[in-house]
Amino acid sequence: MRTIRIHVDQPLASGAELALPAQAGEHVARVLRLVTGDPLVLFNGDGADYAATIRSVGKREVLVQVLERQPVQRESPLRLTLAQGVARGEKMDLIVQKATELGVARIVPLLTERSEVRLDAARAEKRLAHWRAVAASACEQSGRACLPEILPALPLPAWLAALADDGALRLALLPEADSSARELRPGDAGALLVVGPEGGLGERDVAALHEAGFHGLRLGPRILRTETAGLAALAALQALHGDF
Repeated sequence: MRTIRIHVDQPLASGAELALPAQAGEHVARVLRLVTGDPLVLFNGDGADYAATIRSVGKREVLVQVLERQPVQRESPLRLTLAQGVARGEKMDLIVQKATELGVARIVPLLTERSEVRLDAARAEKRLAHWRAVAASACEQSGRACLPEILPALPLPAWLAALADDGALRLALLPEADSSARELRPGDAGALLVVGPEGGLGERDVAALHEAGFHGLRLGPRILRTETAGLAALAALQALHGDF
């Protein structure tokens, strides 16, 4: 039987009764056609699932009651940060969705030398909220009970200047690089992975990354699109050093 998982952005506790968010409630009532007494699972990103049951289905809201907290162990032992050059249109949604499914811990949207996407303050805020919703939906599907952290879009130099020296392996996807994922072994602090936008990383980007201690990473003889490259690298790192 399929488990229905719903992300709820609020504290959860056994015995609590709450209304589902409007969009989730509509999906439960109109699309899934669940009724009073049907089970579902709630999560809020604290690392646990909460078994729940539907108390009532109304025209304007769906009320549920939380039954039991169930800790979930589905996070990768390899802490991965994807710093992705912001891609156009639905490509960025795809990257956020699939990176979440692959177990990434943090996503940093980057504005680089060759970025074609321009974000003013209002648009940047809307896109950030949208990407976080995409990640939450991907967690619902994949069974993750921890949401990846998604930072506001940052220019590459600003992000590099703010990077903490936490020991994470610093990698940048570069077609001309000599090192493969098999040769680079992350430590306990995990890895940061930088991927350029559609036009790739520019010369100034590459120089800044090298100065910040990033190693070039090659994924074989073929040049991959931006929406493929980062996901392929994440999967390779998980297979070699994570939980695949």
